[in-house]
Amino acid sequence: MAQLFELNNGTMQVKVSNYGCTITSLSVPDKDGKLADVVLGFDSLGPYLKGAAPYFGCIVGRVANRIKDGKFTLSGIDYALPINKPPNSLHGGHNGFDKVIWDVAEHKQVETPSITFKLDMEAVPENKATPINLAQHTYWNLAGHNSGNILDHSIQIWGMHVTPVDQNTVPTGEIMPVKGTPFDFTSEKKIGSFIHEVPGLGYDHNYVLDCGDEKLGLKHAAKLKDPSSSRVLNLWTSAPGMQFYTANYVNGVVGKGGAVYGKHGGVCLETQGFPNAVNQPNFPSVVVQPGEEYKHSMLFEFSVE
Repeated sequence: MAQLFELNNGTMQVKVSNYGCTITSLSVPDKDGKLADVVLGFDSLGPYLKGAAPYFGCIVGRVANRIKDGKFTLSGIDYALPINKPPNSLHGGHNGFDKVIWDVAEHKQVETPSITFKLDMEAVPENKATPINLAQHTYWNLAGHNSGNILDHSIQIWGMHVTPVDQNTVPTGEIMPVKGTPFDFTSEKKIGSFIHEVPGLGYDHNYVLDCGDEKLGLKHAAKLKDPSSSRVLNLWTSAPGMQFYTANYVNGVVGKGGAVYGKHGGVCLETQGFPNAVNQPNFPSVVVQPGEEYKHSMLFEFSVE
């Protein structure tokens, strides 16, 4: 049964559902200690269960992102997947991991005065090789979920390359340096600075995380900052890539407290294996063999500056 769990350490409050392992709410203080909910979502579980959310807050899989034409070949066998985002298969098809009930392994209230939120994803193949690529799909708005667009947020991404895409947002297989392009966030800049130069509706691109410092065995992926509240989110990960997505397809979704979420109303920082890797031999493989284990850790660190 779909339930909501609350985690609270006196400084930050998180609400997570076992449905899709979805973060429905996450409140952190600003420079004056004022709390705001910084993730897009709904007040109750009903809209999630009805499919009203464009992947708000959930874990997507078994294979996150797009698989070109919903097809791949593994161990000599051709597989065809549901085409739920024509002409491709997206985030596990019609019934991905965002639409199942997850088991809650442990839920205990502990006094930890931290302002970090750590997510460990693990998976094992049952009896044959399978592609596995899980991603966390929260839409962040550090000014508050109901504060409008994120174009004034600044971001730094520790990736010197992106995987350019075709007209259907599938990587072409190329690995392109970001220097001198609108994709260059190797130093901190406003998300809105060059978004109009990006083909399509905005950013929806996989960054190669190839230049971040390390902490606790994880790579620094991104630093997101809202100038109005001074809230900062630093993201650390074990994954090789990160989809930087500026909520290009969000269009008038009515969310928490009646807030209306529009285009660019949030930003997703989805650490992941590269999209369509199962069809791109030059991308790091996402296939996990029997006896092997898939592991993906993300650390969300909140501060003000």
